[in-house]
Amino acid sequence: MKRLLGMEMIEKGLLEEMGLELNLKPWATDGGTHFWEVPKTAFRSVYDDQPNAHKKFMEKLDACIRNHDKEIEKMCNFHHQGFVDAITELLKVRTDAEKLKVQVTDTNRRFQDAGKEVIVQTEDIIRCRIQQRNITTVIEKLQLCLPVLEMYSKLKEQMSAKRYYSALKTMEQLENVYFPRVSQYRFCQLMIENLPKLREDIKEISMSDLKDFLESIRKHSDKIGETAMKQAQQQKLFSVILQKQNNVKFGKTIYINDRILEERNEIVLKPVFEEEDENEEEVLTVQDLVDFSPVYRCLHIYSVLGDEETFENYYRKQRKKQARLVLQPQSNMHETVDGYRRYFTQIVGFFVVEDHILHVTQGLVTRAYTDELWNMALSKIIAVLRAHSSYCTDPDLVLELKNLIVIFADTLQGYGFPVNRLFDLLFEIRDQYNETLLKKWAGVFRDIFEEDNYSPIPIVNEEEYKTVISKFPFQDPDIEKQSFPKKLPMSQSVPHIYIQVKEFIYASLKFSESLHRSSTEVDDMLRKSTNLLLTRTLSSCLLNLIKKPHIGLTELVQIIINTTHLEQGCKYLEDFITNITNISQETVHTTRLYGLSTFKDARHAAEGEIYTKLNQKIDEFVQLADYDWTMSEPDGRASGYLMDLINFLRSIFQVFTHLPTNSNDHAAMSGKVAQTACMSACQHLSTSLMQMLLDSELKQISMGAVQQFNLDVIQCELFASSEPVPGFQGDTLQLAFIDLRQIHPCCCRIT
Repeated sequence: MKRLLGMEMIEKGLLEEMGLELNLKPWATDGGTHFWEVPKTAFRSVYDDQPNAHKKFMEKLDACIRNHDKEIEKMCNFHHQGFVDAITELLKVRTDAEKLKVQVTDTNRRFQDAGKEVIVQTEDIIRCRIQQRNITTVIEKLQLCLPVLEMYSKLKEQMSAKRYYSALKTMEQLENVYFPRVSQYRFCQLMIENLPKLREDIKEISMSDLKDFLESIRKHSDKIGETAMKQAQQQKLFSVILQKQNNVKFGKTIYINDRILEERNEIVLKPVFEEEDENEEEVLTVQDLVDFSPVYRCLHIYSVLGDEETFENYYRKQRKKQARLVLQPQSNMHETVDGYRRYFTQIVGFFVVEDHILHVTQGLVTRAYTDELWNMALSKIIAVLRAHSSYCTDPDLVLELKNLIVIFADTLQGYGFPVNRLFDLLFEIRDQYNETLLKKWAGVFRDIFEEDNYSPIPIVNEEEYKTVISKFPFQDPDIEKQSFPKKLPMSQSVPHIYIQVKEFIYASLKFSESLHRSSTEVDDMLRKSTNLLLTRTLSSCLLNLIKKPHIGLTELVQIIINTTHLEQGCKYLEDFITNITNISQETVHTTRLYGLSTFKDARHAAEGEIYTKLNQKIDEFVQLADYDWTMSEPDGRASGYLMDLINFLRSIFQVFTHLPTNSNDHAAMSGKVAQTACMSACQHLSTSLMQMLLDSELKQISMGAVQQFNLDVIQCELFASSEPVPGFQGDTLQLAFIDLRQIHPCCCRIT
């Protein structure tokens, strides 16, 4: 019986002999004997339920043990004979084993005697083999060292030949491949100690080459920039020519007026740089102008040395310093276009080099770095151009500057740099350009007014008439029907001013070209600049002309006539701008020309000046009056100064008949001007005569003087009643002198 994990294990047969009827489960086997797992409760039932159960159980257990002993004894008896036979066989073999031992010992002795000579020869062979192995080892070591020595010799040759990148690669091979094989030798240690010094020498030499390279590109920046700008200009010209050919092919016409086409071609095709010789070789590229191998070599060297970041920082720092130098303009840059050109070419050259470095190297410069550098440069460029362009007073120089900025922007835009701020700057410069144009045209208008004779244009024949009509769109059916010779109501200044206004539009158009703006924007710019010319420059010149002392009444009348015709010509100027831009005047956002208000204000000023000068002239005549207030009898006729004044007024009012009346509005306007001038003159004359009578210094007046004064008043009334200017109703004009008739005798000191 065995106990395992608190569970009892006994033979089943023993339990059956004891008469225990239990529900047992097999637990294990041991060579054919089965053991069963018996719960502890089974043993309790043996001891508790039957009387003398323990004694009986022990008896049964002893009987079972005796049975097993008998079975064991039977089994031993069964195998005893085999054991005895095996012992007998072993005794027989012992005799043969002793004989075999003697034979083996004898054989071994004979072998030992025979092998002594072999041992001696074998030892000689071993010594030879050791020598041979040593020789082989020496050869192997020498073969291992020879490549190292050859590579080190190659390294020295590369250093002498200035092939530093290859030398660094050789050093890497020595350190990674060859030196580990022979690291135990002293000469190898010397070589290893010498490599850091060689690397430092290579770094110093490559850095010196980089400095020479930076100095070289600084000197060649202007040439590089000039080449790049020429290439950009040629590409632009090619695009313009191709577009022109396409327009011709598809029957498209950009401009109607031939002059505009010629001006546009002149603007676009005008070279910014001096023309090259016809036999000039192909334009060089940036690679042809600059040897970039030093920077490539230096970059590779520092990359191999693992110090690429130091090289990048040094390169970028030096280039930023050079950028600041390039962006610093000369003090007299604004004086000539060459100064601006040199400034732009240096900047373009700088950024072309940076763009090349960006695309051919990995990591030396990045797009973020170039963008940051360009933004810094762009701010400086705009500030410089804004400052220096403000000193430019010549519109041609401003136009040349604009063309340079456009090519400068197009060139850098082709390299991927944003240039929108430059075109925004061009709009500022455009305003300045317009200001310089306005100043220039102010001088042109003043010269035209100075040279004008302020008389109608005489036309002798048809050819002269066509010449004038080609300059100014004059239309008058009545004048066209007249035979030659004849006169046009306007003076020579009208067609000249009209032509100059068109020239101003041409000049404004030159600046608007190549600004990458739509036709609508160009149309708006042209109309606004033309409005400035009319409302500021021409209007100011007209007002100054009207105020000049030498401009008489006849000239003022002619100025009124001229402004009327110029006002009529404004609609043709609008058509002219429409032909340029192909933008219809019916477009909602189209700006109108302000010619109506401009010339209307000039006419009002001229009319007011007419009234002023007419009154001044009357005052001059009245100052010639020499009344003898003490005369006893009148002269019997009006005073001489008054007759001269009346004759002068008649001649002046006849001039008003030349005012333009080719429409009902113009007829009403000219009649109103004449009537107002006539009424103003009569009222002023009446007032002057009244002041003469009521002068405080006049102490007394004789009856003869009163009668003489009455003759003068009668003459004034006769002048008023003769309708010097048609259009007055009834006695309207005579009423101007009614106050003279109503003076009470008491008011005059009559003796």
